[in-house]
Amino acid sequence: MNDMVLRQNILDELEFEPSLNAANIGISVESGVVTLTGHVPTYMEKNTAADVVCRVKGVRGIAQDMEVRPVGSHRMADEEIAKRALNILSWSAAIPDGAVQVQVDDGWVVLTGTVEWNYQKIAATEAVRGLAGVFDVANNIQVRPHVSSFDVKKRIEDALKRSARIEPSDIRVAVDDSGRVVLEGHVKVWAERSVAARAAWSASGVHAVENLLTVA
Repeated sequence: MNDMVLRQNILDELEFEPSLNAANIGISVESGVVTLTGHVPTYMEKNTAADVVCRVKGVRGIAQDMEVRPVGSHRMADEEIAKRALNILSWSAAIPDGAVQVQVDDGWVVLTGTVEWNYQKIAATEAVRGLAGVFDVANNIQVRPHVSSFDVKKRIEDALKRSARIEPSDIRVAVDDSGRVVLEGHVKVWAERSVAARAAWSASGVHAVENLLTVA
């Protein structure tokens, strides 16, 4: 697929996404690597745009250069954003009560704290990224479970074998004692990199994933 065709497919997919207004989003493509520019009114739409691009066949990489420019009802004071963030986190069944702390500076949200599972760390970002007035979210939450690297490696490899979307024999998994996972090898399309990364993050004991998988 050439870059012109890929760019048009991405434009069509962005226009097809009902939760996103793509009117102010710019797209450039070079050798399958997509760069997004322009601006959107919310951080949620910025993430949605990236997710939409990643699911298009032929995408080999993505660079996010979009800005968040809140307007009208999307503008919010830092104190109000912090209050709403803490409130929505307290209602999340996935996040232990009091495990996550919130700091807000000019719409930039920083999450800190400690949890046992990566899905809890992800849930914290998912909970606050849709709040009005949020420009960006830095997730500095630490994942600190108590499992061996051997167990983590086996759980990830088993998860990859169960997946119908990827070929596990093409992926190598390495795990060190700190819970850092390295994925090497190759996949058929860009979206499969995310599938493999999610499988790695789903294992208890993982605190970092280095995704070195290439699209072949």
